[in-house]
Order: sequence, then structure tokens, then C-alpha cells
Amino acid sequence: METAAVRPFEDREGGSVLAGIFRFDPLLALAGAGLVGCSVYVLSAATENDIPGSPHYYVIRQAVYGGVGLFLMFVLARIDYSRMRELKFGLYGMAIALNVLVFAVGTATRGSQRWINLPFFKLQPSELGKVLLILSLSAFTVDRIRRLGEWRTTSRIMLLALIPAMLVVGQPDLGSGLVYLVIAAAILFVAGTKWTHFAALGSVAVVATVGVLVIAPSAGVHVLKPYQVDRLTAFLNPSDNPRGQGYQLNQSIIGIGSGQKTGRGPQNATQTKLDFLPEHHTDFVFSVVGEAFGFLGCALVLSLYALLIWRGLRILTMAKNLYGALIAGGVTAMLMFQVFVNVGMTIGIMPITGVPLPLMSYGGSSVIVTFLALGLLQSIYAQAREVASSKGRDLLLP
Repeated sequence: METAAVRPFEDREGGSVLAGIFRFDPLLALAGAGLVGCSVYVLSAATENDIPGSPHYYVIRQAVYGGVGLFLMFVLARIDYSRMRELKFGLYGMAIALNVLVFAVGTATRGSQRWINLPFFKLQPSELGKVLLILSLSAFTVDRIRRLGEWRTTSRIMLLALIPAMLVVGQPDLGSGLVYLVIAAAILFVAGTKWTHFAALGSVAVVATVGVLVIAPSAGVHVLKPYQVDRLTAFLNPSDNPRGQGYQLNQSIIGIGSGQKTGRGPQNATQTKLDFLPEHHTDFVFSVVGEAFGFLGCALVLSLYALLIWRGLRILTMAKNLYGALIAGGVTAMLMFQVFVNVGMTIGIMPITGVPLPLMSYGGSSVIVTFLALGLLQSIYAQAREVASSKGRDLLLP
């Protein structure tokens, strides 16, 4: 834990005035609010013609989701995250149950059955499952911390992540399934798992990928649907079938490239305005930023993500206990992976997996769950400051 014995302002009880004011991380909150603000602004320009008669359909809803998410983040910041360790079985069971329930009562859109209709909201269980998995796997790892060097511990943690991941892949939502596995790997890494275990897991992942994409199809067994395979392999040769599997990627690259330094402006972004770029409000929202606002717009968005990830890593080092450090590691890895994959797929260096860009892509479940994850980071931050203050020290803001 990094601390500083500096007490810039003293109140009557001898505590730091700043510690009382900043019961949350202001930089983390600023990054989250800034990204939602950018999302609302980009959506206002990109989707005004998407719904006839409702030019602000996506904008209003995204703003509401962002407001609700910010509120929940500050509420969660006031709760001691350590109490959730006792609920690990319930949290893990909820992640499994929700992803099973979607097969029974979920609604299907474009061949994917991922959502459960609620009175005022469409819940995507795979998104909520990310936070539930972080909380539960972190608790399971802490319980077996003295046996961390055993293969059995690593295999159990990965198996606990693989079960809900396979349920999510079956919806089908390959991107979220991969996020589940990344979360588990990050938690094991922060806990201090041996590098040999990760080498073995990497080998298993390579063999599984070759088996799913090459060996199984050649034997007549299709683990993934044909369109999923096309999306995963399109980035290797996008020009081979520019009107088919490479269409999305080609349009994205054209849009980002045409933005150059300062962008073409929201009204002149033809790839978006003329609907050449599909899913421009969800999966390919970063392409809209590149076309309309150019390099400067992309740099602003990526800078906010850099701030978000930096604060997550900083909070990891500040955590008052191992459970908090593992949660912070899981949340930060989740955000890093989603940003890298989403931005990477828009510029052609990563396969198209449908991973949303956190707080930028339109979607209530994604936005609210991301803020819940940030709320956990805020809770870890607040608890760390409280512990440091009780010992007569105050953490410096950065």
C-alpha cells in the first residue's frame, strides 16, 4: 500500500478535510462521466436519422443509462466491498442462473438470444455476469490462497469461469464469453499464480482455438456458427470478400481513415450518415469517432480510457486486503480487454467478436454494469483511505 504521511489540512478531530471530501476517486469518476458524455455527443450526431420521427431516441436513453449508472456507482462506493466475500456462492449462482434463464424467457434479436425483457429495461445477463464473476472468483481465490501453487487451484478457478462462459457463448455471445475467461486469468495473475500455469493455459487455449476453427469443421462438427467463424477470420484478409465477411471491417477502416486529423464533422461523416457503417451506435461507435472527429477525437477518447485504467491499477495497489486487490485486478482487466478488442477490431488488428466499447457503445446493461464495476473500484478506494486515515496517514490523491 502506498501512503504518504502528509496532512495538508486538519479538522477539529485531527482528520484530513480532503479525506472527508474525497470519499471517492474524483479522477475515476471524471473518466467515467467524460466517456458517457462523449458517447451521448457522438450518438446525437450518428443516430439522428436511425429512428424516423425520433432523432434523439438513442441519445435520451444513453443519457438516462449514464445517469443511473453514475448514481449506482456512488451508492456502491459507500458500501464495504469486503462484505460481498461472504456472498460468493449466491453471487456465482446468480451469474449461472441468469445466463440459464435467458434461454427460457429471453428475447431473440438477429439470431441472438441475449436479453430478458423487464418493464422499463432490457437486461443482458451476460453483462451483469461479468461483475458477479469478478466478485465470486475473487472470493474463491482468497479462500485457496495458500494452495495457489497447486494445479488444482488454477484449474478450479478457470473451470468456474468456463461454465458461465460456455453458457454465454451459446446465446451466442462469443465476445462476453472471452471476457469471462480474461477476468479469471487476471484474478489468478494478481493473486500470484506461477507462470508455468499460464503457459499451460495458453497452450490449451491455442489447441482449443485450432480445434474449433480448423479440426472440428473439417470433421463436420461446427462448434461455432458459420457467421461467427467468418467474423473471427475476416480481419486476416478483409479484401477477399469485401461485400460479405469483410464488409464491416472495410467500412470501418474507410471511415476512420477519412477522418484524418480533425475529422470530417458529424454532418459530413458519410460512412455513418449513409448507413454504410453497420452497428455504428454499438460495436463500431469508435469508427464514428474516427470519421467525425478524426485523430483528435480518438485521442481524447483513448486518453479517458487510459485515465480509467490507470486509476484501476492505482486502486489495486491501494487495496486494504487481497480480496480488494483481486476485484480491482478483475475490473481493470475487463476494461482493458474490452477497449483493446473493440478498438482493435475497428482498425483491423483484432477479430470482430461483438465486444462493446465500455461507456461509449449504446446499451443499458453495458453502461450500468460498467458503472457498477467502477463503483467497486470506488469502494476499494474509499476503504483504503479510511484505513490509512485511521492509522494517522492520508493517501495522496494521485
